[in-house]
Amino acid sequence: MKKFFAGALAAVVTTFSASAADLPSRKEAAYAPAPMMVDSFQPFQVRLKATAVIPDGNSTLYDRFGVLRGLGSYGAGFPLFGTGLKVSTAVIPEIDLAYYFNRNFSVETICCITRHDIKGTGFISGTNIGSSWALPATLLFQYHFTNFGAFQPYVGVGPHYTIFLGEKAGSTLSPAYLPVAGLMAPGGVANINLKIKNTFGVAAQVGFDYMINEHWGFNVDLKRYLMRPTAYAVAWNPLVGAIPIRANVHIDPWVASAGLTYRFGGGSTGGVVAKY
Repeated sequence: MKKFFAGALAAVVTTFSASAADLPSRKEAAYAPAPMMVDSFQPFQVRLKATAVIPDGNSTLYDRFGVLRGLGSYGAGFPLFGTGLKVSTAVIPEIDLAYYFNRNFSVETICCITRHDIKGTGFISGTNIGSSWALPATLLFQYHFTNFGAFQPYVGVGPHYTIFLGEKAGSTLSPAYLPVAGLMAPGGVANINLKIKNTFGVAAQVGFDYMINEHWGFNVDLKRYLMRPTAYAVAWNPLVGAIPIRANVHIDPWVASAGLTYRFGGGSTGGVVAKY
C-alpha cells in the first residue's frame, strides 16, 4: 500500500512540474512586444474648409470699334490708355471631394462659388464696372507623400472650367477722366451692360493633411488658378456717348484655405495612424 501511494504521489508531482514548465514566466510576459497596429486604407475623402480667393492679375481694356480714337486709343481693337480693372477678394466656405486610387494617387473636385466686384483703375478709377458670381468646376490629380507619418503633404494639378453667373452692371455714374489732346478732360462713365465669357484654364496646388487618426485630420491648402476670361461691356460717357469695350480680365487668383479632413470607406483599426 505504501508503494502504491508513493507511486501515485510521484506521478502527480511529475505532471504538475511538466504543466508549470509550459507556462510563460512573469519576466517573459513583462518584456513581450505589444502587437503592431496597422492602419487601414480609406479611399473616400471630404474636406470642409474656409477659403480666401485673392485675384492677382492685371486687366486690359480695349476699344472694340474705335469709338475712343484719339481719346485714349488708336482705334478699333487698341487698348485704352491708362485704364484697367480690379477684381475684389472673396472669403467663402468650400467643400472638397476626393477619391484615392491607392495611398499615393487621388483625384479631387471642389465645390464653391464666389462673388466678385469689378472696379475701374487708372483714368476710370472709382468706376463701378459691375459684379459677377464665379463657379470654378475643377478636377485636380494629386500625389500624396506617405513617408512622414501623420504629416502628409501633397501636390496637384488639373483643368478648370469657370462659369460666370449673374453678371450685374454698375449703375452709378462715377467720376472719370479721358485724355483729350494731351489734356485731362473731366467726364463720367456709367456701365450699362456687362457680360463675362466662361473660360478654361489650369489650376495647381500644394498642401498637407495632418491626420489625428485614420479618419480625421487637419488640412492646409494653397491653389493658383490661371483664369483669364474675356468681358464685354457698353459704357456711357457724356463726351462721347456709348462706348463698346472689350476687356481681358486676368483674375489669376490665389486660393488659400484651411479646415478639416474626413476619410472613410475602408476598414477600421481604431488606432492612431502611424503611417498612412
